[in-house]
Amino acid sequence: MDGELFPRERTEIAPGAVHVPDWLGPRRQGELLHACREWARPPAGLRTVHTPGGGTMTARQVCLGRHWYPYGYAHTAVDGDGAPVKPMPGWLADLGRAAVAAAYGDAAARGVAAAYGDGPDPGAPEAYDIALINFYTGDSRMGMHRDAEERSAAPVVSFSLGDSCLFRFGNTASRGRPYRDVELRSGDLFVFGGPSRLAYHGVPKVLPGTAPPGLGLTGRLNITLRVGGLD
Repeated sequence: MDGELFPRERTEIAPGAVHVPDWLGPRRQGELLHACREWARPPAGLRTVHTPGGGTMTARQVCLGRHWYPYGYAHTAVDGDGAPVKPMPGWLADLGRAAVAAAYGDAAARGVAAAYGDGPDPGAPEAYDIALINFYTGDSRMGMHRDAEERSAAPVVSFSLGDSCLFRFGNTASRGRPYRDVELRSGDLFVFGGPSRLAYHGVPKVLPGTAPPGLGLTGRLNITLRVGGLD
């Protein structure tokens, strides 16, 4: 945001969880928004997600590479129109690897960031092969949850577009405290891996009307990239 007293800086929110403000410039944000609009078109387009308990997620979702549904992955939109999931673009996978390097440093991108977790080389530059894109309106929320359906320990990469949100990053033991709230704005990068890879996290609030005026988006898009390790 222009005119701030102190510029926002890269911050390690928890071990292995890093917030990099303004990582995506206006041009790249616009390119991602255009791509998201294409991915959201049928078949296997934007859908409403229903949970096994009968609930409905207020953020709508589209997937690339593999289709996520509560709580697993499939090659087709099994809880949507049943069409094959759209492929994961190579350029988006490359952007994920670059994001890991930006968050952890080039050493992590070369696969020598064992200090970030318990497994072998958790920061290794594996190929990101899954993307989940969530669209939030002003009254959308995301409850505390873990990204636990993947078999890879590679970090999760998250890009924010449009309206700002309150992002709650918690612990690996429960949905409750301790947790830390972070404001994510359009263009921000958030990466979590290593000891924070299975931390609970959620979005308790979206801040309507905070998107960059030139972006042309009402609402918030969150693009999360993952390495499935499912093959």
